[in-house]
Amino acid sequence: MILASASPVSLLLAGAAALAYAVPALASRAIGAVSARRVLLLAWLLHGLLLGWSLLAGQPRFGFAPALSITVWLVLTVYAIESQLYPRMRARWALAGFGALAIVLALAFPGAPLHVSSSPLLPLHWALGIAAYGLFAAAVAHGWMMSRAESDMRNASQAIEGGVPLLTLERLMFRFVGAGFVLLTLTMLAGMFFGEQIYGDTYVGWRWDHKRVFTLLSWLTFAALLAGRSLFGWRGRRAVRVLYIGAALLLLGYVGSRFVLEVLLGRPA
Repeated sequence: MILASASPVSLLLAGAAALAYAVPALASRAIGAVSARRVLLLAWLLHGLLLGWSLLAGQPRFGFAPALSITVWLVLTVYAIESQLYPRMRARWALAGFGALAIVLALAFPGAPLHVSSSPLLPLHWALGIAAYGLFAAAVAHGWMMSRAESDMRNASQAIEGGVPLLTLERLMFRFVGAGFVLLTLTMLAGMFFGEQIYGDTYVGWRWDHKRVFTLLSWLTFAALLAGRSLFGWRGRRAVRVLYIGAALLLLGYVGSRFVLEVLLGRPA
């Protein structure tokens, strides 16, 4: 349920951003590539204002939907930068669709407010984790674009439009995986050794719950991917498949567990 306490400014920004995302998602070909890029940039700006207002205008809330919203915004930030370097970068419609969906979900499931006994280090811990999510999501987006480009190359009957070279997409994908792996490692180490300082009175000690198990499995998967790339030259479909597995496990680690708690079980945290 959308909270009745949502401010008019938040609702206005959310509606404008979702509408702006819907334009390139549904009518990218009709309005042309240049117009679609401009509208997507507008949506990204409105989305950023919405996130900033949500954090600064009242008591910050956090849950699976806000985490997805921030992650999508970070991916779009990467896309906005890369589209200046590679104007033929594809996937505008898909990213715009995810942006609109993330905003709607964040309105419907705004999460729980931060606990008053939590440490000021908690936002930093979450920022590391969300940044890792964003980098891995960007890697997944590049893996998807790489798979599309490879499929076009294999389909001799289809004319291939100029786009970002396959090797460039692959190189960018692994760079995002490497950066995300570093941040994920730091996030796990912080939670392991400084959990009491970070979570304050809400910390119940280290335990092997499903969130930590899925996160560790994802970390091992990404480590195997990077090792396979370095030692055995993994690339192409094999690398993308391993990336998808690691990303799915990571998604189950936090977003999946919070979704079960907040939506299926109806618990705020």
